[in-house]
Amino acid sequence: RARGRWGRGTAARHVPDPRAPSLSRQMYGRYTQDLGTFAKDEAARLRLQQERWDGGGGRPRRPSELLEYSQGRCASCRVCAVQCQQFLISKVGEDWIFLILLGLVMALVSWAMDFAIATCLQAQKWMYRGLETNVLLQYLAWVTYPTVLITFSAGFTQILAPQAVGSGIPEMKTILRGVVLKEYLTFKTFVAKVIGLTCALGSGMPLGKEGPFVHIASMCAALISRCLSLFGGIYENEARKIEMLAAACAVGVGCCFAAPIGGVLFSIEVTSTFFAVRNYWRGFFAATFSAFIFRVLAVWNKDEETITALFKTRFRLDYPFDLQELPAFAILGIASGFGGALFVYLNRKIVQFMRRQKTINRFLMKKRLLFPALVTLVISTLTFPPGFGQFMAGQLTQKDTLVTLFDNQTWAKQDLTEDYLGILEAWHHPRSSVFVILIVFTLMKFWMSALATTIPVPCGAFMPVFVIGAAFGRLVGESMAAWFPEGIHTDSTAHRIVPGGYAVVGAAALSGAVTHTVSTAVIVFELTGQISHILPVMIAVILANTVAQSLQPSLYDSIIRIKKLPYLPELGWGHHEKYNVRVEDIMVRDIPYVTLNCKYRDLQHVLQSTKMKSLALVESAESMILLGSIERTQVVALLSHQLSAERRLQALRQKALAEQEGAAEDGQRPDSGVRFQISTEASSFAPARSGSRKPLKPALKRVPSGLAEGTQAGTADHSGIALKSLFCANASSEPAEAQGTAQRKTKHVRISLSEDADLGDKMTPSEVLEWEEQQLDQPVDFSSAKIDPAPFQLVEHTSLHKTHTVFSLLGLDHAYVTSIGRLVGMVSLKEV
Repeated sequence: RARGRWGRGTAARHVPDPRAPSLSRQMYGRYTQDLGTFAKDEAARLRLQQERWDGGGGRPRRPSELLEYSQGRCASCRVCAVQCQQFLISKVGEDWIFLILLGLVMALVSWAMDFAIATCLQAQKWMYRGLETNVLLQYLAWVTYPTVLITFSAGFTQILAPQAVGSGIPEMKTILRGVVLKEYLTFKTFVAKVIGLTCALGSGMPLGKEGPFVHIASMCAALISRCLSLFGGIYENEARKIEMLAAACAVGVGCCFAAPIGGVLFSIEVTSTFFAVRNYWRGFFAATFSAFIFRVLAVWNKDEETITALFKTRFRLDYPFDLQELPAFAILGIASGFGGALFVYLNRKIVQFMRRQKTINRFLMKKRLLFPALVTLVISTLTFPPGFGQFMAGQLTQKDTLVTLFDNQTWAKQDLTEDYLGILEAWHHPRSSVFVILIVFTLMKFWMSALATTIPVPCGAFMPVFVIGAAFGRLVGESMAAWFPEGIHTDSTAHRIVPGGYAVVGAAALSGAVTHTVSTAVIVFELTGQISHILPVMIAVILANTVAQSLQPSLYDSIIRIKKLPYLPELGWGHHEKYNVRVEDIMVRDIPYVTLNCKYRDLQHVLQSTKMKSLALVESAESMILLGSIERTQVVALLSHQLSAERRLQALRQKALAEQEGAAEDGQRPDSGVRFQISTEASSFAPARSGSRKPLKPALKRVPSGLAEGTQAGTADHSGIALKSLFCANASSEPAEAQGTAQRKTKHVRISLSEDADLGDKMTPSEVLEWEEQQLDQPVDFSSAKIDPAPFQLVEHTSLHKTHTVFSLLGLDHAYVTSIGRLVGMVSLKEV
């Protein structure tokens, strides 16, 4: 109403309301009142005016929903119940209700999956230890168990929902950009992702769960929105869906590692090019609630005594590291940057090799379960503890590996107690040193993880890379401790080097290099419960990101390129030409367009020549002034309507009527059937009258006898076409009395409802083709089409950097390039 009143005030003379603010100042001058305050005052004024109109005495009108409860027993209780129901339904639309539900569901899912995964891993250990007397049976149990689980995960996922394969973060980056990916956020995909990921991680393969949890949380958000849409249409809004999906990505990381702060930051870095700050509190609220419930469930299950960090460390706080150790941390970060780039390169090359080798590709397409089974067989064979696995801590799970790697004792020392050596039994071997085991572990896990993440099961790569980084950092820390056994001396004071600190730094640096994120530093602090190494961690992570981003894209961007998802990649570092390249250098100049005075034949030609979803609408081919854009569906609808069977039938009717009128004017007898007197005695949609009923007047008067005598029976009457509405009301006419002195016999007439179809069938294919050719030569009427009057436009001299920023910020698919209003080209995602 406010908008309408503003419009009337500007279009015609209008007496302003003294209670309302000045419209001229609101529209054209300085804002004298806040928009929200103005809306409240306006609503109050309209409400008061409505009350005066309704009752006259200022008594508010009873809501229409409560009228039926206003009388009878317990009327007040019923009214109260309805009001409570309306209140609850209105509050369900609040964000915090949705976020609490999302956090609660994800915490339950995460805890249940962790419990199932731990049970599967414990079962493998139980089988291994129960067969100690026979090494062959141990090997068969050690190899068969993960192979069966991985094969089941691959087969179950492939049958139920192939969209659940992989990490899910690349697809979420694409969805958050505005692209619709079918079946990626459905309940079927959710079930396949949860069960497939549980089996894959329960097998003990070097796979992660952080990426899949982002996808699972997004599916939970979509399913909850779909359920809550029954209470209000706000959950069906596309913009709100994107906001809730952004919060869900934070929940996925937060409940995975119980790291809400790092989860929010990590989700922003890996899924969004530009992030709306208004979604910040949503992500923190949902992630914090989810992480809290996740840890409370662990305490309730007696896995923990209290809420604590997942991998709690006990580094000394008074002197965590020496200042002279910072160069070693920096070198560790640079080496992690090269290692992260190598991991992404190796992962991409493995996938490309299998896709480019047509023989292997065809074989794997036929035998889909063979590849994951072979990969699992090879990896489990190499990690068999009595075999080669004794040189790479093969019997440890990922969680146990991180717990030992973050230990603050120095493994290379000779004065370790027997109890402590029992904890580190997997890392000690009588025929090799700790350094050899750490080197073998790092190298083997590196290519194993790169290979394992390519198998078609729900899996991520963050956790394996995190473990590899921790092992590499531990190797550097143990080396530093060996080179400086008493610590680095400064002013006659010496502090021993803590190798566990290097493991924390290496884990954050390598995972940050692979994912191109800095928030892994915050995740590490929340995982370990200590920020004593904040400075070395930040230095190493930043250096690792610098090196990795200059060499390779992130792992998620690499997967996007492999899958060819419609996502705009980031501009690389050091590309100075992005500021010199302009839109006119990359735009497509020969683009299809539609003119305002075009014919339907032109529309047909444009549809046949291009598959673009949107077409430019210009004033004329000479001026090329851009008037707007029209969707392809709208063009198809215009063309279909012009050539529709209804219009062809209408043309036949008009032709028949014209022939009949021409014959009547010439005084000739038209080619028609018997002339009837048609009358109705009762209408099918009029109420029956009591007593004697007087016949209605005939709907069609009898023709003069001179014309009626010479008619022939059996021929069609063209006048019946014009009176189709009368015949459709009653299937057969009732007997009617003659209006006059002579009594005439009446005839019962039955008109077929398929008369229009019979008329359409009278046209031969050649006549239909001729009629369509005539219709195609008519000018197009755009009055019924939906036209976008303001499509996004760029000028010729816009730089590539600015174009890339605009496309990423607004989520554009294409933009028209104009010069003084004239259309000169178009640039799309492909060109950018």
